[in-house]
Amino acid sequence: MDAAPDPSAYIDDFARFISASPSSYHAAAEAGRQLEQAGFTRLVETEQWFGAGGGPAGRFFVIRDGAIVAWVTPEGAGPTSPFRIVGAHTDSPGFKLKPKPTIASNGWLQAGVEVYGGPLLNSWLDRELELAGRLVTRDGREHLVRTGPFLRIPQLAIHLDRDANAGLTLDRQRHTAPVFGVGDLGTADLVGHLAGLADAALTGADVLGYDILTADTAAPARFGQGGMLFAAGRMDNLSSVYAGLRALLDVAADGHADGTAPHTSVLAAFDHEELGSESRSGASGPLLDDILSRIVAALGATVEQRMRAYAGSWCVSADAGHSVHPNYPEKHDPVNRPVAGGGPLLKINGNQRYATDAHGAALWAIACREAGVAYQEFVSNNTVPCGSTIGPLTATRLGIRVVDVGVPLLSMHSARELAHVNDLAALRLALAAFLAPAA
Repeated sequence: MDAAPDPSAYIDDFARFISASPSSYHAAAEAGRQLEQAGFTRLVETEQWFGAGGGPAGRFFVIRDGAIVAWVTPEGAGPTSPFRIVGAHTDSPGFKLKPKPTIASNGWLQAGVEVYGGPLLNSWLDRELELAGRLVTRDGREHLVRTGPFLRIPQLAIHLDRDANAGLTLDRQRHTAPVFGVGDLGTADLVGHLAGLADAALTGADVLGYDILTADTAAPARFGQGGMLFAAGRMDNLSSVYAGLRALLDVAADGHADGTAPHTSVLAAFDHEELGSESRSGASGPLLDDILSRIVAALGATVEQRMRAYAGSWCVSADAGHSVHPNYPEKHDPVNRPVAGGGPLLKINGNQRYATDAHGAALWAIACREAGVAYQEFVSNNTVPCGSTIGPLTATRLGIRVVDVGVPLLSMHSARELAHVNDLAALRLALAAFLAPAA
């Protein structure tokens, strides 16, 4: 595969994006920062978007909680112009801070957390973790906050559990509370600590609500033969968010907004996919439809014309998938066996856990050919249940045609996942080819 002769610059940038994005709220904010730097305008949902001051053509984005939607509408767009959408999600499995989160137990200070999504629990043991997310204060303001290395979920020593290597079972309530110090309840206040990090003038009493999650603090790293392997937390699914962001920026830099391209290019990075997507910022919610409807309305579309625009649209649902695991080859389909470095995945499932159909497969093949990258098919072993993505949800919610893709990983839902650098760079190129106007 000759996806990217030297993916180093892209991988370095991706590593910085991961490090800047310990939570979905940080990921949306960092993507917004890069978009503003590239000349995109942030719109506020409670305000009028387009009026006497300007039309819908241009480069814009909206942040709703931990989700971000950005788009480039060309000057030549009309009421039936379709959309080309890259869909992804900003959240990753882990732990979320509970109310009354400061716990004292046997001389240790611990954080009260609940499991968020479906993490590989054992992978979170004995790692330096941070708390990251948002606080809302009594004045209604939202503050992003992160602690840096602060907590650790300690494993029980083998001397106290001689059968640990025969099979480790973790109780989600008793065994996952991280430690962050020693003392009693009178010596620590987690919410107050977070408030002080957000603003030195704030105290815990100023915080009326929070959405705070854990994140692994180990830096992303290249390693292995030729430095072609890449390990980091949250690649499911920041690998797709960042590839889609860079693809949209590529399209914008090529002057898409100034031309007569036949479609509006969109990045839709939703939150809460790991929980099922049923939220105001999730793929099952109204976010994408809200924004697309406002765009076509500004273009003068009637209801029928909006339906025509949707009918001509495509969404590439980009979410990480599975590479064949060398130690568990029996868990994979015996014929379709994608490998790291073989290119992005085309994800297929006969029971519509992925939304790919024949037309979608052809679309992805064309995009990869135009980008000069190889791709691989992924399908589950019949004895292993298949996960799902935002793809079927988007198709069901909007009636837009969808194809499911992603980079192959090992250790998905671990605190630290593994990918091949060529696959990461190739996904960006293929998504840019999908978003770009036809030649």
